[in-house]
Amino acid sequence: GESLWQEDYDAALKQAVAENKHVLVDFSGSDWCGWCIKLDKEVFSQPEFKEYAQDNLILLLLDFPNSKSQSAELKAKNKQLAEKYGIQGFPTVLILNPQGEAVKRTGYQQGGPTAYVDMIKGAIAAE
Repeated sequence: GESLWQEDYDAALKQAVAENKHVLVDFSGSDWCGWCIKLDKEVFSQPEFKEYAQDNLILLLLDFPNSKSQSAELKAKNKQLAEKYGIQGFPTVLILNPQGEAVKRTGYQQGGPTAYVDMIKGAIAAE
């Protein structure tokens, strides 16, 4: 199936405004960072997360891979965004409101998709 994950920050934010949705941003080292891979396997690839995300979120992957190829443009943009949001390590997961403000900053959490979705819902509701 088609991936729900976008890689273009500007397009994702534009869509968030148009659909009045929050953006889940995954700052990831998808092919080398163990906790990123674990988070992807335990949460993001699970049907329960996907179903919730499809209706309620815009998903944005800002990837910092070691061997996966990326355009120079995308690399530069991702680096710029990591600086903008003060990213210290991977994975860092941000919930952004449609204006691009981080309402929640988290990362890998145990407990699978149910707990993760509940945490996201809580962050959005608390805003």
